[in-house]
Amino acid sequence: MPESWMLPRIFPIGGILFDFLFVLIAIPIEAYVLHSRLKFDKKTSTFYAISINLFSSVIGWFIFFVSEPFLSIQIKSELINYMFFNNFKSSNTQTLIILTACIIFFATFLIKFLILRGLLISLNESFAKKEEDPQTSQRQRWRRFSSIKFQNTNLVTTILIANCLSYTAITIILLFRSK
Repeated sequence: MPESWMLPRIFPIGGILFDFLFVLIAIPIEAYVLHSRLKFDKKTSTFYAISINLFSSVIGWFIFFVSEPFLSIQIKSELINYMFFNNFKSSNTQTLIILTACIIFFATFLIKFLILRGLLISLNESFAKKEEDPQTSQRQRWRRFSSIKFQNTNLVTTILIANCLSYTAITIILLFRSK
């Protein structure tokens, strides 16, 4: 087995604890947005917020641990320096951090949308039941398609708003941490 696929010997416990803090902050914010915009009850919106945040966090850490061995030595050094000492050696790293943060934001948004869409489809009982009327008119199909399209657009905007608010809260915490 190549060295690049070995498990790391030191886990970034501080980073994992901060991620846990971020998840604890993001869950109530996103649950509130899901409750107010999608009109879920509080228990359902909390369930969906917990699910999408935990799954996206696990996927994010998996991607981090898979991609970390392929980073250059300079980027690894900067990453370790930031994780353990909360500062950077090079000033060029800030541009890379901003670019990476934008990529992470949109990737997290996409992952959360796909997870929530999958949960809604899999937990919906009407999909599990067979339709009794196989003959539907063109007008009924068009209404169903436009309704699904509207619900999909509403879901995208809701997840985008929830993700923006939770990332704003996390950014404010990171700014307070750096001072």
